[in-house]
Amino acid sequence: MTKHAISPQSGILGDAFACDCGAVLAGRMTAELHAAENGLCSACLGSAEEELAPGLARGCSACVATGRRKEQITWQLAYAEAEHLITMTVIRGIVAGFDGPFHLSEIADTVRSGLGLAAGRMPVGPRVRDLLLQLQATGEITMLSAPDEMVGTDMVLYRDPQWQRARTLGL
Repeated sequence: MTKHAISPQSGILGDAFACDCGAVLAGRMTAELHAAENGLCSACLGSAEEELAPGLARGCSACVATGRRKEQITWQLAYAEAEHLITMTVIRGIVAGFDGPFHLSEIADTVRSGLGLAAGRMPVGPRVRDLLLQLQATGEITMLSAPDEMVGTDMVLYRDPQWQRARTLGL
């Protein structure tokens, strides 16, 4: 069995990658295709890590830090199912039931119990987070949390952010 470990190559013009099998891959898309063809995650190229910012890496969220394509596809299908079940209407309805501040985990737990989902059944938290961020972007809710961690000068991390419904004028 041929080993496939894909890594970026420095000193070559443009994006270039090399694989342990001997392939030189010109560009990110070529590297992703080579990874997928060989059963590796196309997001982390089989490394099982994603770089959030220079010097800050964590386990790849696309393949659950396995570096394998099967897990990446399984997660993508589960997220697609979550998108179908957990709609903006569902989240707005749950948020409307909170008079005061609420955490991401509280909304996710409410969704999970409301749909009768076992923990780990599908990526409820990431889907709920995405929808809450959309509500924040439209001004329907306001984030109250301070970042849990600063990464460099332009990135912040939140572990369990807290929001509240935005106050409407004239009330």
